[in-house]
Amino acid sequence: MNVPDQHVTDLQGVLGMTSHRFAEEFGGRVRFRGLGGRAGAVEAYRHLFRTGEPSPLTDAGVPFCPPSVASLLREPCHEGELLKFTHEVAGVPGRFDRLATESVLIPMIGRKATLTHTLCVSSQVGCAMGCAFCETAQMGLIRHLSAAEIVAQWWTATHALGRRPANVVFMGMGEPMDNLDEVLGAIAVLKDHNGPSLPISKITVSTVGRVDGIARLGEKLHEPGWHRLNLAVSLNAPNDAVRSGLMPINRKWDLDELRRALLAFPIYGGGKLCVEYVLIPGVNDLPGHADEVADFLEPINAHYRGHTERGSARAMINLIPYNPRRDSPWPAPDEESVERFMARLTERGVYVKRRRTKGRDLMGACGQLGSERIRQRRIVPLTTS
Repeated sequence: MNVPDQHVTDLQGVLGMTSHRFAEEFGGRVRFRGLGGRAGAVEAYRHLFRTGEPSPLTDAGVPFCPPSVASLLREPCHEGELLKFTHEVAGVPGRFDRLATESVLIPMIGRKATLTHTLCVSSQVGCAMGCAFCETAQMGLIRHLSAAEIVAQWWTATHALGRRPANVVFMGMGEPMDNLDEVLGAIAVLKDHNGPSLPISKITVSTVGRVDGIARLGEKLHEPGWHRLNLAVSLNAPNDAVRSGLMPINRKWDLDELRRALLAFPIYGGGKLCVEYVLIPGVNDLPGHADEVADFLEPINAHYRGHTERGSARAMINLIPYNPRRDSPWPAPDEESVERFMARLTERGVYVKRRRTKGRDLMGACGQLGSERIRQRRIVPLTTS
C-alpha cells in the first residue's frame, strides 16, 4: 500500500468534511461519550478538531492520519516568532512524486496587547497568474489543493505547532479564485461551530483580480453565515499600463472591469475592502502613482458612503513594501519612499495601513512562497484571451 497517497485520501475523507457531512457519512459507525448515530458522530468530530485526538474515529475504523510538518523555519520578530512550515502532498503522475504546500504563521499583537497569530494558507501548489514580482508565479501552476489539504494547514498550526490562529488569510501559494470550490469547502469547515469554529469575519480571501471569482464570491456572501467573509484584492499598480506589465490578469480584466466588480461586491456595515498594493521601487512608487490609486478608489468609497445600510464600510489600502523574490530585477524599497507614498495617499483621504515586513529572511514574506526546485516548470499556463 502506498502510505503517502493513502495519507492524502484520508485527509480528503475527514478534514474536508463539515460536521453535517461527517455525521451523514459516519453516523452509523462512530460512538463517542455514550452517544451513537448522528449525535455521537458530531461529538467525535468536535473532539477531533478541538483536541487533535483522533481515537474516536480510528477506534471505529474510520481512517485518519493526522497531518504533520515536513519542514519548519523560524524567524524572530518584534511580536514573537514567525513560523514557515510545509506539508507533503500527493504529486502529479509522471511529473512529481511528491509536492509540498507552504504556510506561514505570523505573530500579531492584538488590540488588547495580547499575542495572536494569523495563518497564511495556500490554495494551490504554484500559481498560474504569472505576476512578475511573485516567487510562486515562477513555479507555474502545478495543481490545486483539496479542501482537506487547505484545512490541514490550520490543523498543523493548531495541533502540531500549538498556535491556534485567530485569523486565516488565503494569501499563500496560489490564486484562490482559481480553486474556488475547494476554497469555499475549506472555509465551510473552518467556520463550522462543531469544528475549528473560526468566525467568518476572521477569514479573508485574496485575489489578483479575477472578476468572475469576485462575482461568484459576492453571491456566496448573500447566504446565511457567509456575509462577513472578507475580500482582499491585489491592485499593485496605478494604471492599466503598469498593471498589465506586472500582472497578466489585467490583460483580461482591466482596472475599469475590476472596479465595476468591486462596486457590485457586498460589503456589510462595519466591514472593509482590503486593497493590497506591493510597492516596487521605480515601478509604482511615485507620488503621481499614489494620486492615481486614490482616483481609482474614490468611486468605490463614494459608493459605500452612499449606501447607508453598509454602515462604516470602506476600502483600505494595505501597503506592502516589496519583498524580493529569487533573481528579482528589483530591490526592496527604502523607508523614505514607503513613507512618502503613504503620506500622499493619506493626503488624498485614503485609509492606508502598512504591512510590516516579516519573514523576508526565510523567504516567508508576502510574495516569497514557492519551491525553487520546481520553478519554471509550468504545467497550467495562464489564459488571458
